[in-house]
Amino acid sequence: MAKRKSEDVNEIAFRVVKQSTSEPIPITAAKKRKNPAAVALGRLGGKKGGRARADKLDPARRREIASDAARKRWHKGKT
Repeated sequence: MAKRKSEDVNEIAFRVVKQSTSEPIPITAAKKRKNPAAVALGRLGGKKGGRARADKLDPARRREIASDAARKRWHKGKT
């Protein structure tokens, strides 16, 4: 039997009962799709956000944030 990640135990039990009573199994709707307009708006804001935040920071603070990030990347997993 193929693995079904999206179904929980209740959905599987429901399907088994329907099959055992020979009732037709209702076809569930496919995965809900995101509204393309909302996705575009969210992406637009996300693309602006990082640049706008960086523009508001002074160069010393940006350098501090960048060096902290680099230090954490290089020392990942080391104690």
